[in-house]
Amino acid sequence: MLKLFKQLSKMDFFLAFISLLLIILQVWLDLRLPDYMSEITMLVQTEGSQMSDIYAAGGSMIAVAFASLLTAVVIAVIAAKISANFSANTRERLYDKVQSFSLEEIKRFSTSSLITRTTNDVTQVQMLIVMGLQVMIKAPIMGVWAITKIAGKNWEWSAATAVAVIFLMLVVGTAIALATPKFKILQKLTDRLNAVTRENITGLRVIRAYNAEDYQQEKFENVNEELTNTNLFTSRIMSLLSPTIQLTMNGLSLAIYWIGAYLINQAGLMERVTLFSDMIVFSSYAMQVVMSFMMLIMIFIMVPRANVSAERILEVLETEPTIIDGTLTTAPNDLKGQVEFKHVSFKYPDAEEYVIQDVSFKANQGETVAFIGSTGSGKSTLVNLVPRLYEATEGEVLVNDVNVKDYTQEGLRNIMSYVSQKAVLFSGKIKDNIAYGENGRGPVSENDLVEAVYTAQASDFVEKLPDGYDSHVAQGGTNFSGGQKQRLSIARAIARRPEIFIFDDSFSALDYKTDRALREALAKDCPDATKLIVAQRIGTIQDADKIIVMDQGRIVGDGTHEELLASNEVYREIAYSQLSEEELA
Repeated sequence: MLKLFKQLSKMDFFLAFISLLLIILQVWLDLRLPDYMSEITMLVQTEGSQMSDIYAAGGSMIAVAFASLLTAVVIAVIAAKISANFSANTRERLYDKVQSFSLEEIKRFSTSSLITRTTNDVTQVQMLIVMGLQVMIKAPIMGVWAITKIAGKNWEWSAATAVAVIFLMLVVGTAIALATPKFKILQKLTDRLNAVTRENITGLRVIRAYNAEDYQQEKFENVNEELTNTNLFTSRIMSLLSPTIQLTMNGLSLAIYWIGAYLINQAGLMERVTLFSDMIVFSSYAMQVVMSFMMLIMIFIMVPRANVSAERILEVLETEPTIIDGTLTTAPNDLKGQVEFKHVSFKYPDAEEYVIQDVSFKANQGETVAFIGSTGSGKSTLVNLVPRLYEATEGEVLVNDVNVKDYTQEGLRNIMSYVSQKAVLFSGKIKDNIAYGENGRGPVSENDLVEAVYTAQASDFVEKLPDGYDSHVAQGGTNFSGGQKQRLSIARAIARRPEIFIFDDSFSALDYKTDRALREALAKDCPDATKLIVAQRIGTIQDADKIIVMDQGRIVGDGTHEELLASNEVYREIAYSQLSEEELA
C-alpha cells in the first residue's frame, strides 16, 4: 500500500503535513479539557472560591472545545481533498495503463476485474485515506500523550487502564486475523458479480430468446449469495468490536471510580479533595486512551480490505505490457501500404499449440489480399498481428519493409484502419463515430466523412434519419441493425484514408448486393490502399488479387479465384459448399 501512496503529489504531501500540525494542535486542545475539569472541581470544593473563577475556567473550557471543533473541520476538509485527488489520479493512471495493454493482458485480468479495480478498489483505498488522515495519525498521538499525562498518578488506576487496553488489543487482533482472508475473497467475489451482471446485460437478447431468465437468475443468485455470506461473516466479526469497546470503556470507568472510592475512603480529610480531583482527571484521560484505541480499531477494520484493494491496483499498475513501443513513427522509405509476413508463427499465452505456423506472404500497395478457411484456421489471428493487437511469437511482420516492432504503436496504427468482426459503435452522434480517433493527419474533414458514408453504402439510411449525421447512436449502437452498424464501422475506417485496410470478416452482415456495391466503391474511391480481407463468403473475395487459403494455422494455397478453384481442394470444397458450378463459372 505504501507504494501506492508514493504516487501522491507534492501538494498532497504538503497538505498532509499541515493536517499533521493541526492534529497535534487538536490533541493538545482535547487534552486541555480534563485540566479545566480538574480546576473547576477544585474550585467547587475549595472554601472561599468565587463564581467568577468558575465561570472563567468554564469559559476557557468552552473556547478550547470550540477551537478543537474548528480544527477537526479543517482536518476533515484537507483529508477529503487529498483522498479525492488520490482517487482521481489513481483512476487516471489505471485507465492509461489499461489503454497500453494488449489483448493478452486484458484477457489475463478480465474486463470485469479491471472495472472493479478502477472503481471499487480505488474507493476502498480512498476511504482509508480519509479516515487515516483524521484518525490513524490522531489516535497514537492522543494515546501516548494521554498516557504521559496519567503516568505516575496512581498505580492502581494505571493497572486498570493497562488491563483494558490489553483486552482490547487481543479482541481486535483475533477479529482481524479471522476477517483478513475473507476480505481477499470479497474483492474476487465482487469481480465475479460484476462479470455475471455484465454478461446478463450484454446477452439480454439471447437470454430472452432462449427463455433462459431462470437459469441466469440462478447463476446471479449463487454469486450474490456467496458474496452476501462472505460480507455477513466479516460484518459479524467486526460488529463484535463495538459492544466490546463499550463494555471495556464502561468497565474501565467503573473500575476507576471503584478504586477511587476505596482510596478516598482510606485517605485523610485533606487528601480526599486531591484524590477526588485526580480521579476525575484520570477518568477523563483514561477515556482518551481507550478512545484512541477505539479509533485505531476503526482503521484496523478498514486496513485489511483496503490493503487487498491496494495490492490489486498495484498488480495492474506494475504489469509490464508485452507490446513495447518502437521508435519509428513512419517508415524511412517511400513504400506505402506494403505488408509482408516472413515465416510468422503465433501461439496464445500459456497455450501449447501454435495457432499460426510458418506463414509467409506479401501484399503490395493497392492490392486486395483475402484470407479464407474453416473456422479456427487462424485467419483473424493472422490479421490481428498487423496492427500489433497481438505480438508474433516467431518470425517477422513487416509494414513498408519495417518490422512492426520498430514502430510506435500510434505511428503504426496511423497508417491503417481496422474493422473488427463485431461492429463496435460508441454512444454519441453518427458523425462522431465516423470521425472517430486520429490518423496523424489531423481531424477527419466534413467532406471525407460524407464520402466515407457513401462509399460504405450507408447514405441510404443515414440521410433518411431525422437528424442525419447528427442522429443519436445508443451505447453499443443498439438502435441500429447489424448491417447498419457494420456499414458505419466500415465508414469510420474509410474516413481515415489509410494506407492499409484490415477487414476482419466485416461484410458478413451485408446482403450480397450491398456487399458487392461496397467493394466496388471501395476499389474506386481507395485504389491506392492495400486491403486485407478475412471472409467466410466466396462472393466477398472472388475478385481479390490474391486469395490465401488457411487450414489449421498454415497456408495451404494461394492465388486468384480461378487458379485456386482449379488447383486447391480445400478452396474448392468451400466454394462448392456455398455456390453452384454455374454461379462459380
